[in-house]
Amino acid sequence: MSTSTVLETEEHQALRAAVAALGKRYGRAYMTSLVTEGAHPRELWAEAAKAGFLGVNLPEEYGGGGAGMAELSIVLEELGASGSPLLMMIVSPAICGTVIARFGTEEQKRQWLPGLADGSRTMAFGITEPDAGSNSHRITTTARRDGEDWLLTGRKVFVSGVDIADATLIVGRTEDARTGKLKACLFIVPRETPGFQRSQIDMEVQAPEKQFELVLDDVRLPAEALVGDEDAGLLQLFAGLNPERIMTAAFAIGMGRYALGRAVDYAKTRQVWKEPIGAHQAIAHPLAQAHIEIELARLMMQKAARLYDAGDDFGAGEAANMAKYAAGEACVKAVDQAVHTLGGNGLTREYGLASLITGARVARIAPVSREMILNYISHQTLGLPKSY
Repeated sequence: MSTSTVLETEEHQALRAAVAALGKRYGRAYMTSLVTEGAHPRELWAEAAKAGFLGVNLPEEYGGGGAGMAELSIVLEELGASGSPLLMMIVSPAICGTVIARFGTEEQKRQWLPGLADGSRTMAFGITEPDAGSNSHRITTTARRDGEDWLLTGRKVFVSGVDIADATLIVGRTEDARTGKLKACLFIVPRETPGFQRSQIDMEVQAPEKQFELVLDDVRLPAEALVGDEDAGLLQLFAGLNPERIMTAAFAIGMGRYALGRAVDYAKTRQVWKEPIGAHQAIAHPLAQAHIEIELARLMMQKAARLYDAGDDFGAGEAANMAKYAAGEACVKAVDQAVHTLGGNGLTREYGLASLITGARVARIAPVSREMILNYISHQTLGLPKSY
């Protein structure tokens, strides 16, 4: 019996089965063809949306499924396990949808959530800056008032899917006149807003979703572009970052499961001597270890999702960071072992595993490096002094 049958409801298991069936109809070959053609997974996105998968975490009154991160992470994990993950699920419904649902005005909710839920609209998320990296406290993108409007100036890097997103949720800072401290604030910036420029980053990672650098040059935004309270500080920001970490874990777990599945199938049938190579412990044991580590990472992801859905933001923060760390490590090891199991075939385009070597490392680096997660656990969980 797998862990999921113990920890998940019948509805969760049914959701897994339905998403797995959808993913199987598309698979790795579909995503690879999109990369070659320079296209986006519009068909899969639309079908997943029609089935109610994309907006499963968003409020029912705005067209969503009324569930939570537990359900949304199942969707992304199962699509990934079939070889066809939707990266923009991390950004559009998980980060942006969550932030707007929790902190947006009624007008913002009505304007954005139904479209994010049914897949007809997507939103990107811009937080990382060239000189800030994982340190969100060093963000220099600045918002200043100009009458009723806001003027937004700064730069962002590694922003996924800006070319297909209707808007980007930009993390900036406002200057507090009383203390001089800078506070995080979030703005919805429509794609064609004057002064909002994008340039594609040439990435080695093969994925349909492209990465962009953004330049904001006195981008004028109306007052209603601000999401939530300008004085809320980091609360609103981290309300979106915990789902981001949970969903990145789901992405990594799905990729690891896909690679492991390919390797196991190969090891069962590939014969060099008398028995299939999977009969040899030098092949079998590393694959078993990879499976164990993926399952353990999923357990922590399920814990993080459950805590988040229960409203425990602090507990979810710790668990989400741990889940993201564990899933990234498990994914890299699973992909590496899968390629090694196939030998030379693991490096061919025919078997489709070699490109995952680069892709798997993303979960170790983004959206926050594993070293920063270790810093977080060191001082937040263990109470050790900060090193920075």
